[in-house]
Amino acid sequence: MKIVINGEPREVNAETLGELLAECCFSGRVATAVNEEFVPSSLRIAHKLAEGDRVEVVAPMQGG
Repeated sequence: MKIVINGEPREVNAETLGELLAECCFSGRVATAVNEEFVPSSLRIAHKLAEGDRVEVVAPMQGG
């Protein structure tokens, strides 16, 4: 299916947000949103993706 991840169009096999994170090798602590709505980590495994969804994945950065 075609979706947009962090502003870039991608073709993916994942059907859920959890599968998408694994497929795209996102690891560690990240924040996720689908179509501008926050998705908590506990709901990612069940959050179904649809053609054209816009997914944002953000990792916290350390520094000062």
